[in-house]
Amino acid sequence: MIQPVYAPEVSEARRTGAPIVALESTIITHGMPYPQNVETARAVEAEIRARGVVPATIAVMDGQLHVGLTDTALETLGRARDVDKLSRADLAVCLARGGTGATTVAATMIAAHIAGIRVFATGGIGGVHRGWETSFDVSADLIELGRTPVTVVAAGAKAILDLPATLEVLETNGVPVIAVGQDDFPAFWARASGLRAPLRLDAPADIARAAMMRAEMGLAGGQLVANPIPEEAEIARAVIEPIITDALDAARAAGITGKAVTPYLLDQIFKATKGASLTANIALVLNNARLAAEIAKAMAT
Repeated sequence: MIQPVYAPEVSEARRTGAPIVALESTIITHGMPYPQNVETARAVEAEIRARGVVPATIAVMDGQLHVGLTDTALETLGRARDVDKLSRADLAVCLARGGTGATTVAATMIAAHIAGIRVFATGGIGGVHRGWETSFDVSADLIELGRTPVTVVAAGAKAILDLPATLEVLETNGVPVIAVGQDDFPAFWARASGLRAPLRLDAPADIARAAMMRAEMGLAGGQLVANPIPEEAEIARAVIEPIITDALDAARAAGITGKAVTPYLLDQIFKATKGASLTANIALVLNNARLAAEIAKAMAT
């Protein structure tokens, strides 16, 4: 099996059995502009460390799979241009050709599992894109959640997606979708999507036990922990939905497809909200990191 390059603190945590939380890197390279991307990544790592847990930001750099980035490596990645956006299909190719790439939810789950990390914090998962009836654009994140035993803490799925279809695909793949603190499935920038979450657990210890029970039963796949954005940071659905619609129209008009769709939409929404979407995005990622750290600690006890 491939041997990742472990950051010193991650290597020590693996040696001692200390709790670790994995973090993706596409939020750094494709989700936010510099320097907010690096500042946010450092803030997320700090939130995790403040709870006695070790953060492990995952990326491919010069053909090596890094599990945990030093501060210098994080800065380098944050400034990099033309970084590949890696999922299950192209992760191995990027490694084989000595490339540099940022990991999506799917690729981060794969790397975390290789490293023995059971909890992963992100912003929002990918899912079924609107207009899937003609584009067939369904994120590999959903399939990975049904395959790889990692608990993913996110503010639901990104609100630019077809959320009812996304929940249906998760159900088909046997993925537990667990809302925290409410019955409604959160919608990234908004706390509520208007869709009832299939499951609800409010305590990190209960979420940890659910993951461990799946492992004991030999069930494949992970679980999605849907953690709503803090109330003070949310953008109400009534406000964000028309902006999303306009961004989708712009993407279609520009012929944007495939992996380029999500970064394009996020940029359009950032401009339309005068930066409010980025502020909300940062708040929800920090919130997810805090919960993921508590789940990781519960799993380690």
